[in-house]
Amino acid sequence: MTIQDRDTPVLAVTMGDPAGIGPELCVRLLHEASKNGSHEHIPIVFGDADILKKVSGRIGVPIVCPVVSSSAEVSKPAILHCRTDHLTKIVPGRVQPECGDASLKYCLQAIDHARQHTVDAIVTCPISKEAVALAGYSYPGHTELFAEHFAESESCMMQYAPDIACSFVTTHIGYDEVVHHLTTERIAVVLRLTNNALQTIRGVAPRLLVCGLNPHAGENGLFGNSEEEEIIAPAIARAKEDGLNVTGPVPADTAFTPQSRDCFDAMVCMYHDQGHIPIKMIAFDRAVNITLGLSTIRTSVDHGTAFDIAWRGTADPGSLLQAVQLATQLAKKKLSEASDRQTEQT
Repeated sequence: MTIQDRDTPVLAVTMGDPAGIGPELCVRLLHEASKNGSHEHIPIVFGDADILKKVSGRIGVPIVCPVVSSSAEVSKPAILHCRTDHLTKIVPGRVQPECGDASLKYCLQAIDHARQHTVDAIVTCPISKEAVALAGYSYPGHTELFAEHFAESESCMMQYAPDIACSFVTTHIGYDEVVHHLTTERIAVVLRLTNNALQTIRGVAPRLLVCGLNPHAGENGLFGNSEEEEIIAPAIARAKEDGLNVTGPVPADTAFTPQSRDCFDAMVCMYHDQGHIPIKMIAFDRAVNITLGLSTIRTSVDHGTAFDIAWRGTADPGSLLQAVQLATQLAKKKLSEASDRQTEQT
């Protein structure tokens, strides 16, 4: 079934690292989707059916859904079986190269189906970056993998919850590398992507707040090497010329106060922890990771593999459910636009 033939979004949900909490999250998602008979979306878990069944038995949450080999004709929740190599060696709660390899293969399968337009969005469960590296891959995270396959030009990460949102100029690099990746052009791209994404999600033009790089946003050149004045401020000026509502650069330590969050819809951050720490303090079980600038929709949980509680039945599926909900919202809008275009052409 292609995108022109349906109005209910089909979501590819990748299982993540088999030794982490991803399998449990997927089991809970399938159980709820099958039990409630939701017509809002059709989740298809891309992962190893044997692992999902094993975890289902361990945590006492049944899954009653078909195991399929293709997403083309799926009309209800299902598991698309992606065999995991060396399955008998996998131990829950450990970093293992076999799991890193499997987690990437689940994603690549979902990517193939998205390219064939048999799924409308991809939702990812957490991978272990260490396990992925041990398996021989160079991707520092999901964001870079999906950007390689779907980025139309540039892309960026955004962490989103209804009450707080952050997008990132740089992500998975060391602190000593951040300043070398900051350019006026890159910041301008992130501002534009963030503005467009929030306009799509919320239906109104957002108010964006830009964090400085240095303490006190550089204190007029006192701290750092004038990155605020020479790199960040010109990007803000350019965005304003394009009609965006942008303020900054401001000190990051006051950007996330309740008063600030009441005045702005998103904070644009210069590096990973500048935004990840506050958003996880405020909305850990509700925030969703989105890759902006892709030709397909990709959302994700905003947490890691949680190896310490893997396969124990205590994982909170809140972030995954929010990621599914947001992917559904965006996919419905995309399906509606595709239907409108088809009507105009006929």
